[in-house]
Amino acid sequence: MESVYEIFFFMKYSGGWSFAEAYSLPVGLRQWFSERLAKQLQAEREAIENAKKGNNGKTQTLSAFNQPSFSGPGGPT
Repeated sequence: MESVYEIFFFMKYSGGWSFAEAYSLPVGLRQWFSERLAKQLQAEREAIENAKKGNNGKTQTLSAFNQPSFSGPGGPT
């Protein structure tokens, strides 16, 4: 029974489901959503890690041609 509560907690905490929404789902569908949510969170975690590593070696260096332009108070004219 504890594993069912763990799924409810996971769906509520990470997926934004209410307890009533998760409880009312058929068991198979609840399991699918739980597994799919875990897969999504893992993919997001890997994307964040790849971005921290320098985007797989594909970094952008600012030059005179790709710098943002500022207009308004305090910005160059």
